[in-house]
Amino acid sequence: MATQRPPSLPGPIQLKFHPRLILIGAGVLFVIIGLFSGIYQVPANSVAVVQRFGGYLKTAPPGLHFKLPWGFDSATDVEVERQQKLEFGSATQGATSAYQYSADYEEQQEEKNMVTGDLNAVLVEWEVQYHVDDPVDYVFNFREPLRTLRDLSEAVMREVVGDRTVDEVLTIGRQEMEVKALERLQALIHTLDMGIRIDLIQLGNVNPPAGVKASFNEVNSAQQERESMINQASGEYNRVVPRARGEAVQKTSAAEGYATKRVNEAEGDASRFNALLTEYKKAPEVTKKRIYLETMGEVLPYVPGKIIMDEKASSFLPLMNLRQPAPVAPAVEPATQTLTR
Repeated sequence: MATQRPPSLPGPIQLKFHPRLILIGAGVLFVIIGLFSGIYQVPANSVAVVQRFGGYLKTAPPGLHFKLPWGFDSATDVEVERQQKLEFGSATQGATSAYQYSADYEEQQEEKNMVTGDLNAVLVEWEVQYHVDDPVDYVFNFREPLRTLRDLSEAVMREVVGDRTVDEVLTIGRQEMEVKALERLQALIHTLDMGIRIDLIQLGNVNPPAGVKASFNEVNSAQQERESMINQASGEYNRVVPRARGEAVQKTSAAEGYATKRVNEAEGDASRFNALLTEYKKAPEVTKKRIYLETMGEVLPYVPGKIIMDEKASSFLPLMNLRQPAPVAPAVEPATQTLTR
């Protein structure tokens, strides 16, 4: 009986790679990766500082650009059109920058704990608004420019607070502190060539420590009440004093005008009497008669019940008019007078 041999198993599959195809595929892959690594896009509110072998090459505007791949060129995006801010002693959630505020609560409390020039403790919160105006200096001059800016801002604010009393810090000195802090911080940044421009420093909550806050509030309330009373008194003063001065000037002007009028009238009367005396000396009788007639012409219209008759008249009763109109403005007591010419 013949023995049957089992069927033979298939051997391992042998793949044959052509060296030329491998080189072509590697080359194509190299080119594709290079193209993708060399293309970069700059956002609309930024510029890109392009470096070649670590040195400055150019500043690329917003848009799509190409650089040498494989690490020969590198591009760093810098936001130059957006105003940014740093917060001290407080935090606004949703910040886009890791340096905008201190994430640690204890560090926030340490930031706002300050000592004034008269050795009083205050809690000062503030924010610094800035923008990048020189991206090259911003990228090359400092390893961490925003961390440096935070340290400089805190140092400047502590210096400004330390130059003032606690009353100035809590009440009337806020605006001056903001201006001084802005000037000093901008001068430091300009000296260090950080490529940053400070737009605004704004104080937030400025309070005394919790243990003495009630006492400070009472003092502040008393000062505000004092200022209110001073302003009210100043308003009353500004209302009454100018009016009194105006009335005084008006009365003085009226008195001066009356005095001038009386002097002019007296001088005119004197001149008239002198002229009359001159005419009297020339013709006494004529002047005397003229004066008499003029005086009668002024007096008679105001004398009621007057009858003028000729001395040669034999009888005056038929001529007498018993209903005479009353004078316009009687200057003498009513009486019937008979004047003989």
